[in-house]
Amino acid sequence: MQKLQLLRWPDEVQHAGWEYGTNLRYMQELAAYWRQQYNWRRQEAALNRFPHFKTSIDGKDIHFIYARGKGPHPVPIIITHGWPGSFYELLKIVPLLTEDTDLCFDVIIPSIPGFGFSASPQEPGWTLEKTAHLWHKLMTTVLGYSRYAASGTDFGSGITRYLALHYPQQLIGIYLSYVGFPDFNADQDDLTTAEQAYLKERQQWMMREGGYAMMQSTKPQTLSYSLNDSPLGLAAWLVEKFQSLSDCNGNIETRFTKDELLTNIMIYWVTQTIPSSIRTYYENARIPPPLKKGERIEVPAGIGLFKGNKPPIEWVQRSLNVQHWTEMPRGGHFAAMEEPELLAADMQLFFQAIKNEG
Repeated sequence: MQKLQLLRWPDEVQHAGWEYGTNLRYMQELAAYWRQQYNWRRQEAALNRFPHFKTSIDGKDIHFIYARGKGPHPVPIIITHGWPGSFYELLKIVPLLTEDTDLCFDVIIPSIPGFGFSASPQEPGWTLEKTAHLWHKLMTTVLGYSRYAASGTDFGSGITRYLALHYPQQLIGIYLSYVGFPDFNADQDDLTTAEQAYLKERQQWMMREGGYAMMQSTKPQTLSYSLNDSPLGLAAWLVEKFQSLSDCNGNIETRFTKDELLTNIMIYWVTQTIPSSIRTYYENARIPPPLKKGERIEVPAGIGLFKGNKPPIEWVQRSLNVQHWTEMPRGGHFAAMEEPELLAADMQLFFQAIKNEG
């Protein structure tokens, strides 16, 4: 890539580590690897080992992985990624969920509109809720399932909850590995001590770590020029979140290889979808919580909590019918990449339990 030959590096204070943002020394190491050793064609071939499809729903071109379960009577499940990930962040759990076991799945992993190989919405106001309606049509109209399960992380968690809110009769159950943004219930009366502490800690985290979200929620277009034009800027913006949100104890490569980091970056770079992906923050910051006081989503919900996202159960029960709750011993925000075996096993445990009850 010619742009990687013409980099102009910033300075950095001594012994900065990652405290000021993406570490200069690590970025120089990653950029050198990107120029000299990273092989996009090899990674592309690895991606193409999965069954990719494209369809048009309501005028939107949607990309998705569709991997059939190998056992009898697989459960169809749609699993949705978040930001700064992509469909790529979920691929490690595909063989674990489709293998021939007592409970296996037909796994559908779409790219959110404006991410990766799904078309970018050009109209304003494209929210997670609108994506949920597309997903329902993908599962029922395009793929022909009458009932299905759903799972998600980050933005995918919001989309999954909207699916359960609008289509409770078609949803077998939902499994979430993240239950933060967006808040679904405006009811914050009579908070327990644990809930109050959680909301206070979340506010403090936003002050320490949430600058990226504030920028993307207010002026995403301004940010888009630099991220879409500079591979170094794009990489620094994304890698910092993989470092800070993962369970890496300060060493990012205990959780992700350079090839994994760069492949996720390349999906944004080659499709030029970083502008549309960050607009997702802007659109969803402007809508009210969908549930009124006393309301909740009644579809059975399983929750797997990883580092950095562990609200008290009573907070989650305000908006969800929680029937399964696991606090994971390790792993962070990118659970499917960091701890695929833990995540897949817990998903199977939850869906097996509600299958037995049904």
